[in-house]
Amino acid sequence: MSGANPLRGEASLDIGGELRVLRPTFTALVAAEDELGPLFALVERAGEGRLKIAELEALFWHCLVDREDITRAEMGEAVMRAGLAGCAAPLRALLGQILKGA
Repeated sequence: MSGANPLRGEASLDIGGELRVLRPTFTALVAAEDELGPLFALVERAGEGRLKIAELEALFWHCLVDREDITRAEMGEAVMRAGLAGCAAPLRALLGQILKGA
């Protein structure tokens, strides 16, 4: 898969040694909101430093473009391998897109 396009609000995350694209489409964000609750509250928690790792993983999972060959557990492992520092840039990109839109 080609790299993430930041002009589209996309980000990338290394999952199993391969950079995967995270794209915050309307459908992906609705699915994330169904699981996590209101996205504005998610953004507020993130801004206050209260975002849980499970919430981070869920947002990334729902925004993952090509997940046919990846399990949710593998996504969680990728988040743990990247650590909070490694997840900061993709999280910032997705949250920015949620707040400002296309």
